[in-house]
This record gives sequence, structure tokens and C-alpha cells, in this order.
Amino acid sequence: MGGQRIGYVRVSSLDQNEQRQLEGQALERTFTDKASGRDTNRPALAELLRFAREGDTVVVHSMDRLARNLDDLRALVKALTGKGVQVEFVKERLLFSGEDSPMANLMLSVMGAFAEFERSLIRERQREGIALAKQRGAYRGRRRALTLEQANELARRAASGTPKSTLAKDYGISRETVYQYLRNAATS
Repeated sequence: MGGQRIGYVRVSSLDQNEQRQLEGQALERTFTDKASGRDTNRPALAELLRFAREGDTVVVHSMDRLARNLDDLRALVKALTGKGVQVEFVKERLLFSGEDSPMANLMLSVMGAFAEFERSLIRERQREGIALAKQRGAYRGRRRALTLEQANELARRAASGTPKSTLAKDYGISRETVYQYLRNAATS
């Protein structure tokens, strides 16, 4: 009996459409992360790694959806194939089983390195664009999530013992953003 075909989808932001990544693939289950691929600390990825069993095939749209750097990509593929799970990359048309030829391992390394290189180029162009916009006075950074009045109120509520998770929910921001506002309030 063959295993399940399991999809893994990752989008970086909430407004990206994850539906198109594995469109047309016959899958028994799909795990979806809405998180950056800069590391492997993603809840759905961790759940997928626990869920996948020998004989299963994990289907991913492309290598950069699974990992953004070569070390993480190779480690994830090795962890999955070490459990007897195949890893299929749709865009690259590659399938890894753990019994891969030296050529397959080379392809994983080369394609993963190109994905990592492409991401580095994008970040470099982004930094250059921001620097040029700052010189022109056109770049002011990201708009603040809270007004000064809201930030002061958040700090007062935190000081009075309101849990950070409650503050995050009340203001519609992440807990990390709550902590950033509190650090800024402490240095002001």
C-alpha cells in the first residue's frame, strides 16, 4: 500500500494566495504556513515533520517554499527521506527518495544554491532601492501600527499587569510588536 500525498505550502504574508501553489495536485492533506522562510521554525512545517510516515510523499511547489537557504533545504530533505518519505518539488520537477543518485544530490544543491542566491539579490536590490529613496526623501519606512496615544496607553496597561497576549489582541498587533513598543517606551 502506498502512502499519502501530503502538500506543504508556505506564503510570506497574509495577503498572498496559497491556493495556487499546489493547484491541480491530488493531495490527502495539506500543511500551510503563513510565515517567512528565513528559518525552519514554522508551526505547520513542524506538524508536517511529525505527521509524515514512511511511504508518504511530501509535495512542495518549489524549493524556496520549503527553505530559503541551502543548509535548511538539505537538512529538511534529509530528515524526510531518512524517515522513508519522498520529497517532490513540482516547479523543479525533482523527486527525492533518500536513495538518490549523486546527480540528484548535485541538483538539489545547485538548485537550492540558486534559490538562496536569488533571494540574496532581491534583498540587495531592496536595500539599494530604500537607500536611494531615502536620499530623495521619499522613504519614511513602514507606517506605525499604533498612534502615539495608543502606544502610551499600551505601555500603561502593560505596566498595570495586562497580559501581552491580551494587549496584542486588543490592538490588532502581534505580541512581538507589543514588545517592540514596550522597549521603545522604556528608552524614551
